[in-house]
Amino acid sequence: MLPVTDDTAPRLAGVLASSLAAVTGGGGAFGLPGVRSAIVLLVDGLGAANLQARAGHARFLAGRMAKRDVIRTVFPSTTAAAIASFATGVMPGEHGLVGYRVLEPERDVLANQLNGWEQGLLPDGWQRSGTLFERAAALGVRAVAVGAPRYADSGYTRAVLRGAEYRSGASLADRFAAALEAVARPEPTLVYLYVPELDQLAHAHGWESDRWLAALEELDGEASALATRLPRDVGMLVTADHGVVDVPEHRHVHIDARPALLDGIRHIGGEPRCLSLWFDPTFPAAERDRLVARWQEAESKRAWVLTREEAIAAGLYGPVVDDEVRPRIGDVLVAARAGVAYYDAREANRAPERMVGQHGSMTDEETRVPLIRLGAFAR
Repeated sequence: MLPVTDDTAPRLAGVLASSLAAVTGGGGAFGLPGVRSAIVLLVDGLGAANLQARAGHARFLAGRMAKRDVIRTVFPSTTAAAIASFATGVMPGEHGLVGYRVLEPERDVLANQLNGWEQGLLPDGWQRSGTLFERAAALGVRAVAVGAPRYADSGYTRAVLRGAEYRSGASLADRFAAALEAVARPEPTLVYLYVPELDQLAHAHGWESDRWLAALEELDGEASALATRLPRDVGMLVTADHGVVDVPEHRHVHIDARPALLDGIRHIGGEPRCLSLWFDPTFPAAERDRLVARWQEAESKRAWVLTREEAIAAGLYGPVVDDEVRPRIGDVLVAARAGVAYYDAREANRAPERMVGQHGSMTDEETRVPLIRLGAFAR
């Protein structure tokens, strides 16, 4: 049984849209008051559960997050899909970035949606929706994205941050200073401030590691300082694209060890906590049903196993899934609900198996993220 989702629950896709609404008069999904300018700080990988569990290391942010200051990210709970929804205001079924590694049907190849643009695997127009930064410009609001230098001209940045002026900052302090400088100017401004460090450290060392805690403490200090220095007519939100769970090596599940689960499978994509499987086109329909049943029998105690049609019917990708987007979604989805991660030892690149922190599935730990209101947005 899938987790029960509330279609009226606040979503990450509404955060930037509401901030823009606040700059242009107030309102939006979160009922924010009108402001001259707004900053949205998105911390990659800082789930609500992660922040609550380490509240002592983030006293400023945790102290300003009430129980109601929690929203849901998208499915799958992965950066490529989530930030695209954040930046466009629509769910993955519309913008088309439906996971980490997905099928590019025209080429019949798997493409990484964070770096597949540089490899020439993703065509122009793959990201199908206009961005809120483009909408801001049309409304006379200056749009600024602040991030690390290495992302300044990436294909993913060009796809999801269209319309924003990109400002680089190598360190957290540099980026927070750039955000403050942007809203210090008198014209209405919408700032997206991106922090990738916690997610990177979680993948490498785990979110319970000392290195992750040190980065959280640094982030908390910078957020506190920025909130203190904001002009009175500037609002600030703090959110995240997903949470993180640590999966030790002994909890890895190698699907290649059970060949019967891979009969008729042409591509294995997605990510370790949310596999996407595509059938060979010649695999008979009756055999497909039997394979899904085998997966459910084998993994239902520790994963949700469902077909593309079931996932779409359940609204996991949003209320609308365009026909162009449907084949990008796996024929079969295996989303972990226990503390496991799925791997294929036949892969040429085994480096992902060294990752500790993981995300992508539908658990509360991965899908619940904070929405903390600061500055002129403070309750």
